Amino acid sequence: MKKLRIGIIGCGGIANGKHMPALKKIDKVEMVAFCDIIIERAEKAAKEYGVEGAKVYEDYNEMLAKENLDIVHVCTPNNAHAPATVASMEAGCHVMCEKPMAKTVAEAKTMLDAQKRTGKKLTIGYQNRFTAENQYLHEACENGDLGDIYYAEAEAIRRRAVPTWGVFIDEEKQGGGPLIDIGTHALDLTLWHMNNYDVQSVKGSVFHKLNNQTRTGNAWGDWDPEKYTAEDSAFGFVTMKNGATIIVKSSWAINIAEPREAMCMLAGTKAGSDCHDGLRINKVEYGRQTIEKVNCNAGGVAFYDGESVSANDVEARQWIDAVINDTEPLVKPEQAFVVTQILEAIYESAKTGKQIDF
Repeated sequence: MKKLRIGIIGCGGIANGKHMPALKKIDKVEMVAFCDIIIERAEKAAKEYGVEGAKVYEDYNEMLAKENLDIVHVCTPNNAHAPATVASMEAGCHVMCEKPMAKTVAEAKTMLDAQKRTGKKLTIGYQNRFTAENQYLHEACENGDLGDIYYAEAEAIRRRAVPTWGVFIDEEKQGGGPLIDIGTHALDLTLWHMNNYDVQSVKGSVFHKLNNQTRTGNAWGDWDPEKYTAEDSAFGFVTMKNGATIIVKSSWAINIAEPREAMCMLAGTKAGSDCHDGLRINKVEYGRQTIEKVNCNAGGVAFYDGESVSANDVEARQWIDAVINDTEPLVKPEQAFVVTQILEAIYESAKTGKQIDF
């Protein structure tokens, strides 16, 4: 079978840390074009991951016009997600866009509209859905093991782990800080497990309490207070139309001793779950409280075609299979759109001091 031709837009950290290494392991595809506004990064990526003769570009519009691509992976800062994705679909390509879907709801809407107009596949890079723990928990939720899930906490709390490279701390380019960066993962998992995307209202709080500090104890070295314009923490209270409630917690820097990232706590009428010490299911059996700790170290989603792989690898293979077999990718753009709506509502509520009604 002819290999699918892939182009990469944005050859920075997430492309090198996740997308390109995972795609390199798939023999059904070949990376033939690389684009970055810093041309040296595109050249380095082409040498490391590209086929012989792979082309490099500074302008993705030029790449899309000159290369006959099947798929594009968009790995840019958040403010470029929408224009790069829309242009790629208009050029006839299926698109995997890194999370979050877009910087704003309006931009995300242009992506949804382009997907419907072109008929091309679009998915968003929420790779945490593909971990063994989340695959197991989702199956349990779908099976009704937790019953009616009416309360949840989406947790993305770092104590002192502000990403000081790239444009992460630049609110203008990213649209926000920890909420839009890692809170988006926890919120996606929560909505997916609950299978509930019908939002009633959102109330939010956003804090800039620590981002002007020095001698910070940060995991990646002190941040520059002059450049750190995004929030250091943000929290949301989300009410769904059926009355279910979700608390969203996110931070890059906060004085909490036990960080928890990209996980959710669920409470249902039959049982609850959390990932505070591996995946745990809590329930009452035979009149006694029990906690079941799930062993996710063997079997399950950690293996793909008999090979042990990471969640990043499984995400990439599932996406490529969806394109080849003309099936739906696991992460649907309509689901990611609701995540972006909630994130924007938390920021807007914090700014206005008012509840945002959907």
